[in-house]
Amino acid sequence: MARKETSENPGRLKQIALTYKMTKRVDPKVTLVVAGVGIVTFGVLLAIGFWIGHPIFLGILGFVLAFLAMAIIFGRRAERAAFGQMEGQPGAAAAVLENVGRGWSVTPAVAMNRNQDVIHRAVGKAGIVLVAEGNPNRVKSMLAAEKKKMARIVAEVPVHDVIVGSGEGQVEIKKLRTTLLKLPRVLPGAQVTVVNDRLRALGDLMSNMPIPKGPMPKGMRMPKGR
Repeated sequence: MARKETSENPGRLKQIALTYKMTKRVDPKVTLVVAGVGIVTFGVLLAIGFWIGHPIFLGILGFVLAFLAMAIIFGRRAERAAFGQMEGQPGAAAAVLENVGRGWSVTPAVAMNRNQDVIHRAVGKAGIVLVAEGNPNRVKSMLAAEKKKMARIVAEVPVHDVIVGSGEGQVEIKKLRTTLLKLPRVLPGAQVTVVNDRLRALGDLMSNMPIPKGPMPKGMRMPKGR
């Protein structure tokens, strides 16, 4: 057991170090911000400790809370930096959707055209969310077609659509997860399962075509029928 724990710790430390380097490259102020949060948190708690006559207890508490605050701030800025690097890359929205959290079932690439505009589907208590990547003018017609398909199969379930991008009416990749989590929850868990079962019966583009898993090849051509 001791050897296993020892071998795992260097791996975790290496992962943290790599995450820090990536974040530092995108967000040069991350060190100052994280350190500042830790110092301020510890200083405030220690000052309160001296004020009420319990500097040791509040000092220890301040140290723990400072470490927690630093971890939270670093995690958020690292996530933002990762999203910034993913922005504009094919399949970036699918990667974000896969990490939205529990309660969501994600199916990448339920529709795609020859220009590699793609639509992903997420199902949760908010209903069905269709997330499009690609040219806004082209994906609007694709979204309309998918909505009609959803209406035929699960007419009673709300269908939301999101176009990923930085233009007007679009959602930036770094805000995609927050956008989904803010949607009102209208479906009970049992109904979410029923909806997922119906949609799985349809299959999807990735399962119905011999497309390799992982990032989509840039030169991949779609059938003329799509």
